[in-house]
Amino acid sequence: MSAASGFRPRIWVPGDWNALFGFGTNILVNVLVLTGLLRFVLQMPDAIVFGRILPALGVMLCLSTCYYAYLAWRLARDTGRSDVCALPSGISVPHMFVVTFVVMLPIKVATGDPVQAWEAGLTWVFVQSFVLMAGGFVGPAIRRITPRAALLGSLAGISITFISMSPAAQVFSTPVIGVVCFAVILASWFGGVRFYCGVPGGLVAIAVGTGIAWASSALGFGYGGLSLDKLLGSVANFGFAFPVPAIAHTFGGFQWLGVILVTAIPFGLYDLIEALDNVESAAAAGDAFPTTRVLTADGVISLAGCLLGNPFINAVYIGHPGWKAMGGRIGYSAVTGIVVLVLTCFGVIALMSALIPVVAILPILLYIGMLIGSQAFQESPHRHAPAIVLAMLPQIAAWGKTQIDSALGAAGTSAQAIGLAKLAQVGVLYQGLETLGGGATLAGIVLGAITVFIIDRAFTRAAAFAAAGAVLTFFGFMHGEGIGIAHSPTVAVAYLAVAVLLVGCARKAEAPAVAMGEAAVEAD
Repeated sequence: MSAASGFRPRIWVPGDWNALFGFGTNILVNVLVLTGLLRFVLQMPDAIVFGRILPALGVMLCLSTCYYAYLAWRLARDTGRSDVCALPSGISVPHMFVVTFVVMLPIKVATGDPVQAWEAGLTWVFVQSFVLMAGGFVGPAIRRITPRAALLGSLAGISITFISMSPAAQVFSTPVIGVVCFAVILASWFGGVRFYCGVPGGLVAIAVGTGIAWASSALGFGYGGLSLDKLLGSVANFGFAFPVPAIAHTFGGFQWLGVILVTAIPFGLYDLIEALDNVESAAAAGDAFPTTRVLTADGVISLAGCLLGNPFINAVYIGHPGWKAMGGRIGYSAVTGIVVLVLTCFGVIALMSALIPVVAILPILLYIGMLIGSQAFQESPHRHAPAIVLAMLPQIAAWGKTQIDSALGAAGTSAQAIGLAKLAQVGVLYQGLETLGGGATLAGIVLGAITVFIIDRAFTRAAAFAAAGAVLTFFGFMHGEGIGIAHSPTVAVAYLAVAVLLVGCARKAEAPAVAMGEAAVEAD
């Protein structure tokens, strides 16, 4: 069915309520976390946090969610389908921590000036935006040549580690709230249980968790860390603030360009690959969105946000199949953005953080991680399952290294200070984790693709991906901590050797086929 047939998709359906509360609370968690990073880690004044950054963030998120709702409406109209679900989008969570701890915090410590740290963050996003916009034109080609199992396998690694593990740990750290809310989510979104008057499961989970937290606070147990004093103090941040251009601040951060480029370019490429993964995930769920439009929109919208004062980049989110499975279609995306814009411009975020325990929201992220992790196996041929497992390993290694670094850092030391040999003696193979987990998303895709093509006996294609892995590793895009030359030369040589081996396998595989063809001719 074409657009000329007159089909007009519905903007809102009942399932959008579930997706709104699920996706909306996901976004809310991220906004609450970054607000805490700005106020307590970077110690930025509330005037900048609530008066400049959060309103600019709200505008960026509103532009993003409304644009992807529009793309979903167009797809539904052009195909005549009523089950199209908009791509979820929001603040890139890994980048939220990178720009805070790797870019802004060192500059804040060195200068003692939070404004300079903010400016460096803006410049970081400025550079990444152009990487994304340029990548939008090569993204479709990458999708065409890369097996689905490799793309979804790398994504599954992210979902199990960086998406699911922290929420799962926090859920079981406060089980009276977290486990009960998780059971509500499972019963509603996996079990199909309908609550009274059709109230969405996500809203029920948050209400139950909030009720338990406040009741326990009244009884003196204090589950969830809520208090009346914090709630009353949060209203001090009420007031209307709309973002104004921060162009001078954005270009003011160029004095730190050398520090910024070390991470901005590789993480811009990370965003590109992750967006490709998420577009592929949506296609596997039945919604094929134009890759170039998605990627360039991420760059343009991020650029608009940073020019208004937001130092956090926009990204297409993991989780489209989850929101679609719970009934989300078009409206949930746009309404989420509008609600976030209102909350950020009127200073309501502080009140929300004092009213709702975060542990009541985290089970929703755990649910999304479960869905994405399982999708890689469900939407790929069964014979490619080993490739999916291999594609997940770099993300697991990167997550493990992060846990080790954080633990040692809290103890005032590091892996290098202790000695890698001593760690290896007790089974902590830090150097291996560091090498395997460097550029984890790209490494997972390359390793997964090589394995898929070996399984399918397409040895020439496998060799091409191995050769690409050698080049990417040599220049630091994989198995290294940053772009450069010969960061991991031995790994690059290993990939090159694999490429040569696979070329030999291809010739050996072709020889019997030629011989069989000649025999058939002689028989005729």
